[in-house]
Amino acid sequence: MPQGFDANGFRFRAQHHNPDHAFGSEPAHLGHGDHVLNPGMVSGLVGAKLREAAVLVPVTDTGPEAQVILTRRSTAMRRHSGQVAFPGGSVDPEDGSVEIAAMREAEEEIGLDRKFVEPVGRLPVYMTTTGFRITPVLAVVRPGFTLVANPDEVDAVFETPLSFLMDPANHRRESRVWEGIERHYYVMPYGEHHIWGVTAGIIRTLYERLYA
Repeated sequence: MPQGFDANGFRFRAQHHNPDHAFGSEPAHLGHGDHVLNPGMVSGLVGAKLREAAVLVPVTDTGPEAQVILTRRSTAMRRHSGQVAFPGGSVDPEDGSVEIAAMREAEEEIGLDRKFVEPVGRLPVYMTTTGFRITPVLAVVRPGFTLVANPDEVDAVFETPLSFLMDPANHRRESRVWEGIERHYYVMPYGEHHIWGVTAGIIRTLYERLYA
């Protein structure tokens, strides 16, 4: 398996990864990330009617040090306002696939032209207590792209080294009481950005499934 944290190594790992394969006793979508930290909370979502969504995990092909494109959601957004996020949103019937939905959302949110985007795999679905069943779409972004944030949805767009996000030393565990229940989650501070919640859970899953 390729070593290092360039786009070619990421592509190889993603293409040889089966998102439905479970490594333990839990189903694939429950056995990783912060779902493991909150088993009672997440198991209650099994069988619930959740809205299908997709996010793009865009890894740039920028030499030996690939970057991951992230956004900070607008503070005016109704859900997860001000949080660091991958570009993404609900899957529309006309999309036809989660890959198309993720690329469409990336175009709408940050102006990432899909002609530069190569989907290379998926992670297990991530279920949220806010009613979404999210499929993370793994993708390599070829050089030449430009990014323009849609101010209605995104306050900032930034890049984080893949090597930083895939280093478990940067995955800090915290907890807080939410609706009377203590919820555990990962936090990955990077400069001025506070990566946590769903996004940190997906990043942790990416580490566990492809790099651990």
